[in-house]
Amino acid sequence: MFIQKSFSPVIESGTLYLVATPIGNLEDMTMRAIRTLKEADIIAAEDTRQTRKLLTYFEIDTRLISYHEHNKNASGPEIIRLLKEGKQVALVSDAGLPAISDPGEDLVRMAVDECITIVPIPGANAGLSALIVSGIPTDRFAFRGFLPRDNKQRRQELERLSKYPETLIFYESPHRVTKTLKEMEEAFGNRQAALGRELTKRYEEFIRGTLAEVRLFLEEQQEVRGEFTVIVSGNSGELAGDQQSRWWDELTVIDHVEAYLQQGLDTKAAVKSAADDRGVPKREVYNQYHKTGE
Repeated sequence: MFIQKSFSPVIESGTLYLVATPIGNLEDMTMRAIRTLKEADIIAAEDTRQTRKLLTYFEIDTRLISYHEHNKNASGPEIIRLLKEGKQVALVSDAGLPAISDPGEDLVRMAVDECITIVPIPGANAGLSALIVSGIPTDRFAFRGFLPRDNKQRRQELERLSKYPETLIFYESPHRVTKTLKEMEEAFGNRQAALGRELTKRYEEFIRGTLAEVRLFLEEQQEVRGEFTVIVSGNSGELAGDQQSRWWDELTVIDHVEAYLQQGLDTKAAVKSAADDRGVPKREVYNQYHKTGE
């Protein structure tokens, strides 16, 4: 067990400061965050080029080093070594709170294991900023962040989350957001949702409605830009599958493919569509379908 008193740190070691940075609007930078970055011995940044712009704007000349997903196995232990030597290290991400959907989580765990003092310097956060203006209940919520990229894993995760009564918070990129909304609609039913785009920036936008309405709005756009925060209402008591039954739930794999063939798709497209619906590899559907001809 390690009991930390943040402002009476262990003399032998330094302090790891988790410093929030703006998610778009530089005016969201707090005075405490600026002071902490100026007084630190070292700033560890996810993208040093991005962070250097911030430091230049606020006239901060603290030494900058790199800590990100691809070098964390080497950079993390080095940062811990510096902390144990008594250095004061400030960790920042590209935007918002470090250690949220961010490799800083691993560094924090290492620091905890070494009984190093860790101090949060709070500030802007995209998930909570979108939640409070969504019009969806805020008394209970679950933050999920980015869903898995693998189709099967992503759909399994959505099925798991479909039972949660809490409001759900996700992050998504512009080139995947429309597909993700469609999969949410299939897994959750047509729940209330809110989409926050480019939070705190000049083109900040919020789209509120059902999952289907929000998805159709995006599909009508010529180009989808910006980083998105997706807020979805929780399960109100019914099973998500009962809210909006998937048309293919009662079909065998073979009948599922046949249904797409009857809609005019060729065999290759029908197999792919059935596989996408079920969240399984195309090869698996292909093999089951073509066994009927053997």
